[in-house]
Amino acid sequence: MEILRTPDERFVDLPDFPYEPRYVELAGGLRVACVEEGPQDGETVLLLHGEPSWSFLYRRMIPVLVDAGLRVVAPDLVGFGRSDKPAAREDYSYAGHVGWMREALFDRLDLRDVTLVCQDWGGLIGLRLVAENADRFARVVVANTGLPTGDQKMSDAFLAWQRFSQESPEFQIGRIVGNGTVGGLAPEVVAAYDAPFPDDRYTAGARVFPALVPTSPDDPAAAANRAAWQELSRWEKPFLTAFSDGDPITGGGERVFQKLVPGAQGMPHTTLPGGGHFLQEDVGPELARVVVDLITATPR
Repeated sequence: MEILRTPDERFVDLPDFPYEPRYVELAGGLRVACVEEGPQDGETVLLLHGEPSWSFLYRRMIPVLVDAGLRVVAPDLVGFGRSDKPAAREDYSYAGHVGWMREALFDRLDLRDVTLVCQDWGGLIGLRLVAENADRFARVVVANTGLPTGDQKMSDAFLAWQRFSQESPEFQIGRIVGNGTVGGLAPEVVAAYDAPFPDDRYTAGARVFPALVPTSPDDPAAAANRAAWQELSRWEKPFLTAFSDGDPITGGGERVFQKLVPGAQGMPHTTLPGGGHFLQEDVGPELARVVVDLITATPR
């Protein structure tokens, strides 16, 4: 496996993101970057980003969480941010991503009593981690995400995005993230989303991610996701949905969690107004306060 590593100078002077990464090395030699902030004895909040962003996405939430006395852990998925990037699309799989994060977060960082906050692919990976390692988690907050099994038709907006990701000759990461917001992004923020990808060789993970979403019942990840739903149907710890009101990709997806997850019953589910797909950009502080309120209201 050829592994690419984005030069550190690409991450100098990032707007509102002064956080230094902590690196953990996986068994295969891949290096995973994590931001860790807040008191070590605080409740642990795990922030999982999706496609094609990185932990920079959570910069408007981290201060709110830390000010509330919480410990924040925000990793960059393999292929994204300051983490290593396998160079070939064939190096990536859904199961591989779940395995990489399990090793980084549990085998290396030994996270316990975690409150998961997940959006986009952060949910596809994070909810698998919850289902397969339930004893590691205390609460879940899902935002603009899902856990598809290929048994239901995906939205037209997602299918169009999937085709674009595989066929477009250009893949401008910062512009893609900006298009998924309501308010748009300043040029320096667009540049920060572009920073992990000096050239197209680095974008294999970002390119292939949409194709790894299960869209048919016989998808390689479909069986594992069905098994995860079986586990979630028995999950009784706090489970909160906090979707935005302006996401054409996942809009309405919160209802299946509210219906099928026991821990979601009676919870103060919320819809955040003014947020697009990347609601962390549009309404990040508001989402962070939802997380703080949940942890305050559901002490371990």
